[in-house]
Order: sequence, then C-alpha cells, then structure tokens
Amino acid sequence: MGMIMAVSFTRYGRLYYLDPGPHRPKVGDKVLVPTGSGPEVAECVWPPQWVSEDIEGLPVCQGLAQEEHLVRDENNRRKRAEGRSVAKRLIKRHGLPMKVVGIDYLDADNVYTVYFSAPHRVDFRQLVRDLARNLRARVELRQIGPRDEARLQGGIGPCGRDLCCATFLKDFEPVSVRMAKDQDLPVNPLRIAGACGRLMCCLKYEHPLYQEFRASAPRVGTQVETPEGPGTVVGHNVPADQVVVRLNDGGRRCSCSRASVCAPRQAYEETYGGKADDR
Repeated sequence: MGMIMAVSFTRYGRLYYLDPGPHRPKVGDKVLVPTGSGPEVAECVWPPQWVSEDIEGLPVCQGLAQEEHLVRDENNRRKRAEGRSVAKRLIKRHGLPMKVVGIDYLDADNVYTVYFSAPHRVDFRQLVRDLARNLRARVELRQIGPRDEARLQGGIGPCGRDLCCATFLKDFEPVSVRMAKDQDLPVNPLRIAGACGRLMCCLKYEHPLYQEFRASAPRVGTQVETPEGPGTVVGHNVPADQVVVRLNDGGRRCSCSRASVCAPRQAYEETYGGKADDR
C-alpha cells in the first residue's frame, strides 16, 4: 500500500499525482511540486489517501507553499499574462495565421515559451525577434497540434465532463475508426469526434472489452441453445456480457449470458451434466 495525492497548477486543470511524503495538505492548500525548473506552486485537489497498489516513482510533495513562493508564483502568472497580450498584439501586426494557445515563463532563465496553433508551417523568425525585444527576454515558439491545443485550453467533452486530456490523461494513444465500428457506434465525425476535432480518446477505453466479447460470443444469425430453448442470435449487449436471442418458439426475445450460449459451456454440460458455475 502507499499514499497518493493529486494537484493542479490551474483551477480545473490537468491533475498531477504526487507522493505526499510526510506532508498532509488539505483540499485547496497551496503546495510545492518539484519540476525541472525548481519547485512550483500548485493547488491540492485530492488530499493524501491510501491506495491498495504500490505506487513508486511519483514526485514527492515538498510541503506547503510559503509567502515567498506565493509571491513568486503570482509574479510569474503576471508575466505569462503580459506575454500572452504582447504575443497576440504582435501576431496581429505581422498578419500571421497563428493562434496563441498557451504561454509559459521561467523566471530563473527569463524565458517565455509561446505555444501556438496554425493551419500550416509559419515563418515566425521576425516575430520572435520582436517578442524578445518587447518582453526583454528570450522567447521560444512551439507549434502544437489540435489534441495538444485542447489539452492546454481545456473544455467540456460531448459527455458533459471536463476533457480527459486536460484532467488525467498523460499521453495520447492512437484511436481509429475501427474502434468505433467494433463498438457499433455510428461512424459519423460529428458523433465520435472530441472538442479537438479528432476521434475521442474514450473510444479506446472499452475497446478491449468488445474485442474479448466478440472473440467468444456467437455472431448475429447463429443458431444457439439457450436456457429457455433454441433460437437465433439477433444482437449483443457487451457491457452486460449478454447475447440477445429470438426464440424459435413464438419469436419472443430474451437476453442470456454469453456463457450460457457459448459452445465450450454447452460441451461442458453435455460431458459432465448439470450446470457449471458462472465464472
């Protein structure tokens, strides 16, 4: 067993998990999180709690943020807001097809990192020089794709909840239209696309369940024996692990567990008699 806590650098933003160490912050407390550029201030979203798994390799919370840390964090936030305003103004002046998505500032190195999206590659060399001159700092521009744009901006998905990429997903995994077909979802871009315009990440969550079900369940149109008599498979209920069967006697439909109609189960009952426990 181990203890784990979650923090967020922005309100309702992506969650980061920490080992609380000896500290026991409460929800809403400002804590110090180790990063590559030194400790940064974040808000405790989940207080430390025990989990059954052994958690290893998590960054260790460095305690509650003190006044000097909060002042530094506020100054950095002000710098980021200033950088965003200047970047938008200069992009408009240069007439570049760019949209500022996010901006970061490292006070230790006096470096601004501007994340932007654009429909194609952009020559921003003159823009970088103007930004560095106006901000009196070194400036780096990084072009990002639609998925990273959604993760940085945040938003609400078709399910009505905060975007997975902006809250808990650490990496983007490939998602294909085949996953939607395997789950009998309509192959309509308006129905299976997320806020980023790409296929929803959640299409991958239940896909292994559907693959395992279809590998052993009888296909639609197959004649099967059910506890209520013989019939024809007319549908599947994968989340419930059931097969929908139209009985030959009267055409009534019934839902049966996959185990009760699959061939291995029937062969077991014919060999040993009786009914085996569902396991």
